[in-house]
Amino acid sequence: MHSTARGEGRRLATRHRNIELGLLALAVVVCLAGHIDAYLALTGKMPPGLLVHALALGGLAGVAHLAVRRFAPYADPLILPLGVFLTGFGLMLLDRLDKSYAAVHSAKGDYQKLPAAPSQLMWVFIAVLAALALVVLVKHHRFFQRYVYLLMAGALILLAAPAFFPGRPEDFGAKRWIRLFGLSFEPDEFVKVAITIFFAGYLMASRDALALAGRKVWGMTLPRGRHAGPVLAIWVVSLLVLVFERDLGTSLIFFGVFIVMLYVATERTSWVVLGLLMAVGGAAVVGTVEPHVHGRVEAWLHPLDIYKEHHDPAIISDQPAEALFSLGTGHLTGTGLGSGRPWLIGFAGRSDFVFTTIGEELGLAGVTAVLLVYLLLVQRGLRTAIGLTDPFGKLLATGLATALALQVFVVVGGVSGLVPLTGKALPFLAAGGSSLLANWLIVSLLIKLSDSAGRTALEPALPGPEPLPAQAGPGDRPAAPSPSTA
Repeated sequence: MHSTARGEGRRLATRHRNIELGLLALAVVVCLAGHIDAYLALTGKMPPGLLVHALALGGLAGVAHLAVRRFAPYADPLILPLGVFLTGFGLMLLDRLDKSYAAVHSAKGDYQKLPAAPSQLMWVFIAVLAALALVVLVKHHRFFQRYVYLLMAGALILLAAPAFFPGRPEDFGAKRWIRLFGLSFEPDEFVKVAITIFFAGYLMASRDALALAGRKVWGMTLPRGRHAGPVLAIWVVSLLVLVFERDLGTSLIFFGVFIVMLYVATERTSWVVLGLLMAVGGAAVVGTVEPHVHGRVEAWLHPLDIYKEHHDPAIISDQPAEALFSLGTGHLTGTGLGSGRPWLIGFAGRSDFVFTTIGEELGLAGVTAVLLVYLLLVQRGLRTAIGLTDPFGKLLATGLATALALQVFVVVGGVSGLVPLTGKALPFLAAGGSSLLANWLIVSLLIKLSDSAGRTALEPALPGPEPLPAQAGPGDRPAAPSPSTA
């Protein structure tokens, strides 16, 4: 019976891998079609090197599929294709933007004329190969459980490091980068992964104490005061990031992930309410007293004031207003790839404001489709958490999916005027090697986690050995035979 069930489980796993292969082919074809469409609209010609581009993207997707088929055969069949589609779609958008920025800024002679797509393509190979190395080398996700405190120590060092590096004028006050020997990277992108692993290990060990109830206030049971220490510590750290590094996005993601994972671990709504009150209170205070954060809030509240002759000096950028104009121009179906004017956004058009290109050239339909892809990737992460049996894996999958969801929310919300701008990179789509590498590490972790969940669901455990009969003592009588054996 068990061998039959295991064989059926392996057949279902093979079917999942075949579905994954078909979805990967579809993702590559859609991205190539978009590349051709945008280039035809811009130049009237077929893009040069199309075959090389197709072979590179398809070959990378094929290698990733073979690695997953061999080392994570029970993984969710949608996670890898969704990551490949978003990455390929981002390459297409950056190549389209490079053409416009080069044409507009060539006469000005500034750095915006330099292309971003070639370096992003290099980072795509680095990120995907790093993710595959994790899939191949890490046998089980509980491997990270041994090093949660080491990861936390390294994460705190990386989180604090940008505050000691001088900022540049083009950073507009934010201090999120470490620059050494001509290279730069954003440590907060890797911090969110390391801290999520730490949160999973810490909450697994402390969830019983944190779930203890205290006194009731306004009909809501609050946690005990002595157990609120970890939440206060995380709150203070997130505020310090907000004050010294002026990084609203990292602070929101950092604290939000912890509160969601805390709720999943304890099932106490009071933690969520307490966390929301602390987040809103802290952001309100810092937004009032810290000039850079205050400027972000003012630009959010009054995006069109930049065009007034006399406006708040804290508002220094017209990008929030230009983003609203760009999104409004797209209407329902957009102007068509390559037919918009996304370069008017300025220097951030290829980072967090790459989302406005989607809204302008693909319209509300394209924006909805891209957001649904993100939503589906988050849903697969949460579905993986439900399928896992160990608490550490459940919390880790939940935290990784939440981190991705919160980053998409703060970027899309900032560009569309729903929340203040944070300056974070839109996952997979925006230019930036640090963001791409960190998000592909999230994809690889979700693949390993879903492999464990799928293995549990599709491959039943081997039957254990039957218990040996008790040996009769010298004074014991032999047991009477049962009717079935008589």
